[in-house]
Amino acid sequence: MKIILFDIDGTLIKAGGAGARALNHAVQAMTGHPEACRSVQLQGATDKANFENAFKAGAGRKPTSGEMTSLTKKYVNRLPVEVLASVKAKKYCKVKGIEKFLVKLSGRKDVLVGLGTGNLKEGAFIKLEPSGLMKHFAFGGYGCDSHHRSVVLQKAVGRAARLAKVKIKDNEVFVIGDTHRDVEAAKEAGYHSGAVMDGFGDERLLMRSNPELMAKNFADLTPWLIWLGLEKDPRGVKRGTYICPDSPIEHAHYGRTGLDLRDIELGMKELRKAKRKITGQP
Repeated sequence: MKIILFDIDGTLIKAGGAGARALNHAVQAMTGHPEACRSVQLQGATDKANFENAFKAGAGRKPTSGEMTSLTKKYVNRLPVEVLASVKAKKYCKVKGIEKFLVKLSGRKDVLVGLGTGNLKEGAFIKLEPSGLMKHFAFGGYGCDSHHRSVVLQKAVGRAARLAKVKIKDNEVFVIGDTHRDVEAAKEAGYHSGAVMDGFGDERLLMRSNPELMAKNFADLTPWLIWLGLEKDPRGVKRGTYICPDSPIEHAHYGRTGLDLRDIELGMKELRKAKRKITGQP
């Protein structure tokens, strides 16, 4: 059983800044600060962390538990208005190819598709509603589960295990996001990581985070399906950690030789093992 977890903002859809506007509105109502989100890096973080940081930017201090509850309620109440505004302004869109991808994945019995997002559960549903994509997701991990993205992902996997009634191994989990924080969270949890470059992530930071696969979007599904192990590589190469299509060194080497870095590492280990056997050295 393969578990595939999708981030929302920049990976499934782009909501035209609806979340930031709703949070600004909530913070302004409580602190008077009109643009608190300008001081906060929202992408790739959880709503719990974003709400605390935005409130601190507006009030100059951390929110109390009661203030967090009030802030969350104001945000959730305002979010549908802002999402609708983005739709009307034609600033709301689905990431290219995602619907076809989800239809293909949802039609398989050996795959469970879920959400792994920093959005609050209620906020996630509100953001996805205009896209019509929510029907593809049977479970998820959400920003209300934890401040930490890796824990959010682990929560999603736990729910998938209960849904499927099977034990899920870490190497059966694939996380797809659009920022380096998504990649880092997947690695911290011990899961596979893939990234779209057409979202909100910084390309330089994405490259540095070194996901197993990078692609502009989902227009070409072949690299994604090979990475997931749902289609065979046409070159007959076992899926390892080669990055497709845009990592300069690894991809250039793979294109020339059909070998990825894991192949090289395994080969070096075998050579060292053979050398020790011949020389008798430890």
